[in-house]
Amino acid sequence: MADLTVNGIINTGFTKGLKNAVAIAVNAILWGLTIWIPYINVGTTIGLFVGLPIKASRDEEISYTDIFDPAYRKWMGEVFLVWGFSSLGVAIGYALFFVPGIVIAIAWSLSSFLVVDKEMNPTEALGKSNSLTYGKKWTIFGGMLVLGIIVAVVIMVVGWIFGLISSVLSTIIVLLIMAVASSVFVSAWGYVYKTLAQE
Repeated sequence: MADLTVNGIINTGFTKGLKNAVAIAVNAILWGLTIWIPYINVGTTIGLFVGLPIKASRDEEISYTDIFDPAYRKWMGEVFLVWGFSSLGVAIGYALFFVPGIVIAIAWSLSSFLVVDKEMNPTEALGKSNSLTYGKKWTIFGGMLVLGIIVAVVIMVVGWIFGLISSVLSTIIVLLIMAVASSVFVSAWGYVYKTLAQE
């Protein structure tokens, strides 16, 4: 099994992210456009933030409407429990001078993937995620932080350049970059999950 590295997170995020950019960006845009539709938005949210990284981890083809797969709604109860427990734990961690909140967020970051992919129950998934990320939290934090900084710089520079031409054009371009950036983060999380959780 390959070792998780900051370079691996960044390189995989960009190489696989750009390869799947159109499909994942379209899914992200469709999610944004349909987030107001009750019940459907549950499946699309799980699809975008859980299902697509799992597919990316397996190098599976991602369709333009993947987030609308009704199978994602099957996991609504379990995923919401995991997100609820995680949110509570992270909130308590933030109350203890912020850093513990970050540590807990990373420790439990793979739990929803394990629920959907490995069919674990929420508490089992939280425990397994904590175990899988042990000793790797700084690597995950560093990789995602650098990715975030790169994306933020690109958005600011491109937004400023196109803003000199037209504020409307700048807004459209920035939104498109943000959609493509979602592909980078989906692929990066897919790499983290594949490296730590899959045999």
